[in-house]
Amino acid sequence: MASPVPRFLPCGDTAVTIEFGTEIDNAVNALCLAFDEALKAAAIPGVIETLPTYRSVLVQVDPLVIDMPAFEARVHAILDGLKQSGAPPRRWTIPVVYGGAFGIDLEDVARAHGITTEEVIRRHASRTYRVAMLGFLPGFCYLSGADPSIALPRRTSPRLKTPAGTVSIGGVQALFASVEAPSGWHLLGRTPVRNFMPDRDPVFLVGAGDEVVFQPIAESEWDALDRAAAAGEQVAVLAS
Repeated sequence: MASPVPRFLPCGDTAVTIEFGTEIDNAVNALCLAFDEALKAAAIPGVIETLPTYRSVLVQVDPLVIDMPAFEARVHAILDGLKQSGAPPRRWTIPVVYGGAFGIDLEDVARAHGITTEEVIRRHASRTYRVAMLGFLPGFCYLSGADPSIALPRRTSPRLKTPAGTVSIGGVQALFASVEAPSGWHLLGRTPVRNFMPDRDPVFLVGAGDEVVFQPIAESEWDALDRAAAAGEQVAVLAS
């Protein structure tokens, strides 16, 4: 593939953001994830940690081991030989109880767009989402591919606490959360899936580059699935 021309944005003297684009774009995100994997595989002395996002990769470096010009040269060498995986992404089906106490903003979203709550659910659950990154808190899945017809700006007054497993939208993004957290997003539903369990193997179930499909379920199914997930079962279904 042709070598991209990234921007190197210093973040103090021990980190740099390598930016590949300025928009939420699946091709740019795929490039970020491929570069992140290649950079880790290169095991460059002085590289401490990498954090891929929608459109960039933050790299923490030790300036006493490698200086920035030398690091940039290594990055360009990696990019010149970069190959993205041709393997299909993993696809997860995530059960969701929509509305009511599980999705307290569903009716407001429907009202804002002049459609029924059933139509909001249909549009939200009919998409195949790409997990662009994990961020903010452990296991939070930021998703591209949301239906723009139900998009809403984030709330003007964020909530100080939203439940673990919240499935929400904010602007053109979608999310399913892993732990209880503050949020200014619109809560459509909730999944029993625990994407982050520090005592489970794997600790993170769904990862960046995976695909997600949401499956509406009845509230009556929640308790059994929630108990199973709490016991360490993955609950989410991985396509074979």
